Amino acid sequence: MSASACYLTIHLIPRIKSMFVKANLYGIDMNKRTSDKIPEAIGVVTGCIFLITMFLFIPVPFTDHILKNENFPHDKFVEFLAALLSICCMLLLGLADDVLDLRWRHKLLLPTIASLPLLMVYYVNFNSTIIIIPKPLRLWFGFSLDLWIFYYIYMGMLAVFCTNAINILAGINGLEVGQSLIIATSILIFNIIELSGTQWKAHQFSIYFMLPYIATSLALFKFNW
Repeated sequence: MSASACYLTIHLIPRIKSMFVKANLYGIDMNKRTSDKIPEAIGVVTGCIFLITMFLFIPVPFTDHILKNENFPHDKFVEFLAALLSICCMLLLGLADDVLDLRWRHKLLLPTIASLPLLMVYYVNFNSTIIIIPKPLRLWFGFSLDLWIFYYIYMGMLAVFCTNAINILAGINGLEVGQSLIIATSILIFNIIELSGTQWKAHQFSIYFMLPYIATSLALFKFNW
C-alpha cells in the first residue's frame, strides 16, 4: 500500500500543481535563470494521500479479530484513530499556514491543541508518567522519576517543537521533507530492530505510520529536489 501511495503521489503532483498556481499558492525560485512559478503547499497532496492510505489500512491490523469474532482490542483501535485525528489537525494547520500566512503565536497554539487527542488516549490507556533517569544522573535523582502532570505538559510542548523545528526551515527546496525523511527512516530502522524485543507491538504500531509516510514523502522530495 505504501508503494502504491508513492506511485500515486508521483503521478498526481504534476497533474494538479497548476491548481495551486491558479490559487496564487506559488513562489519563484531564487538564484535561478528562469522565473517559473513553483507551486507551494504541495505537502497537502502528500498528506492527503497518506491519510487515504491509512484510512484504507485501518481494518488490516484488526482483521484476525474481525474474522474470528474475538475480543476486539478497542484500546488499540482508539490509539490508531487518535493518531490519525492528530495528523489531520496538523495537515489542516499546514494548509492554513500556506493560505493565511499564520503568525508564530498561532503556530505554537494549534499543535498543542492537535496533540490533545493523543494525550487523552494515553491517559485513558496507560497514564504512566514515570521516566527512567539516564545513568549519569541517577546518583542525584535515582533510577526513575514521576513527572506527574508535567509529563503531559512536556508531551504537548514536544508536539510544538517537532512541527516548528521542521517548519522554520521552509523555503529551501527539499530541506523540510529531506530532514523529515531522515528522521522517519531512523525511526523505522529503530522499530525494525526492536521488533525482537518485549515491546514489539508498540514498534509495529509505529511502523504502520512510518512506511506510508516515508513513501509519500519520497514523492514530495523528488519534486522538491
